[in-house]
Amino acid sequence: MKVLLHNAHGPYKGLPRTAGWGYPEPYTRDLMVSSLGILLTRNTKLIKSLQKTLETIARNQSPQGHIPSLVHDREDRGSSDCTPLFLIAVALFRRVTGKKIFLEQTIRKAMVWMEHQSPTNRVLVAQLPTSDWRDEQWVLGYGLYVNTLVYAYLHLFGQHKRAAELKEQMGQFFVRGDRQNRHIHEGLVLPNKPYYALWAYKIYRSERFDLLGNSIAILTGLASTSRARRIISWVEAECRSMRKNGELAVNLPPNFFPYIRPGNPDWVARYAKYNKPGDYHNGGIWPFVCGFYVAALVAAGQYELAEKKLLALTELVRPARKAKVEFGFNEWFKAQDGIPRGEDWQSWSAAMYFYAAQCVEQKRTPFFDRIRQFA
Repeated sequence: MKVLLHNAHGPYKGLPRTAGWGYPEPYTRDLMVSSLGILLTRNTKLIKSLQKTLETIARNQSPQGHIPSLVHDREDRGSSDCTPLFLIAVALFRRVTGKKIFLEQTIRKAMVWMEHQSPTNRVLVAQLPTSDWRDEQWVLGYGLYVNTLVYAYLHLFGQHKRAAELKEQMGQFFVRGDRQNRHIHEGLVLPNKPYYALWAYKIYRSERFDLLGNSIAILTGLASTSRARRIISWVEAECRSMRKNGELAVNLPPNFFPYIRPGNPDWVARYAKYNKPGDYHNGGIWPFVCGFYVAALVAAGQYELAEKKLLALTELVRPARKAKVEFGFNEWFKAQDGIPRGEDWQSWSAAMYFYAAQCVEQKRTPFFDRIRQFA
C-alpha cells in the first residue's frame, strides 16, 4: 500500500508513476496490470487515481481505437498489449465501481481496433516483435500472452461466443512437420508438451515457455483444470532441474525458459547487451509475473503450493537495488543469483503481490473466477 500510494501521483499531469524513483512516466501497460491489485484494495485515493488514468488514456486513444503506450502521450503507440489490457482494466473498474457505461465509446473503438489485428479476420490476433511487455524479446505472429488477454476481455464484455472461437483456434489445431495445410489453422498447442507455445505463425513457432501467458491461460480457464495441473507440474520439475544446475537461485520460476543462448536460432545479437540468459525478458524473475503464477496455482486448486510460492515471493521482494526501504518491490531479478536489477518500488510488482496475497488468503481468484465459469 505504501508503494501504490507513493506512486499514485507523479510529475506528468498528476498521473501515477510507474516506479517509486525511476520511471516517473505513467506507462499504460504497467498501470493496467496494477489495476488488478488496486481495485482489490478498495482504497479511495488509488481508485480515483485509476479513474483519472483511464479517462486520460481515453482522451489519447487513436482515431482507429489504438491505446497509447504512455497514458499522457497519444503519439507513443505501437504496443500489442496495451489495448487489451485497457479493455480488461475498464471492465473490472466498471464492476467494482458500478459505473456500467464508463468510457463506452472508447471501449467500442478499442474492440474494433483489436478485431483489425487478426490477419485472417478471425479472433486470434497477431503482433510484431518487441511490441508486447517484452520490449527486448522477439514474439512474432500469434503470441500466447496477448491472446490470453483477448480471451479475458471477450468474456468480461459478454462476448462468450467469440471467446469460445478463440479457445478452439488455440487449442484444437497445431502444425505437424514443415508443411502448412491451408484447411487448418496454425495453433499454439504443442504436441507432447503440456503448455502453450510462446508464439506461432504458419509453419513457425517458439516452443519456449512463457510463464505469464501460461499463467493467464490457467487463470482464465483457457487451459482446462487437468491441463493446468500438468503445466504446473512441468514448471516445478523444470525449476528443480534449473536450481540443481545453477541456472536458478530462487524458489520461483523465471518469466521465460529455457533461456535463449548465443548460437541458438532465435538468438538476436542485441541480446548480448540487453537480454542475456537469465536476465530481463530472457529468463529474469519478475515479481509481477510471479504474482500471476501464484494466482494460477490458486485457480488450479494448488493451495499449499500457492502459499509456498507466495512466501518465496515475499522474500524476493524484500531487497532493493538502491532505495533504503523494508521492501524493495524491485522490477526484476537475475535468475542465477536472485539479485535485483531493475527499479525499486515498481507499481505492478507491489500491486500483483497484493493480488496474489488476496488469492492465497481467500482461496479464490477475484475477477477471474467468473471468467472461468464460461470456459
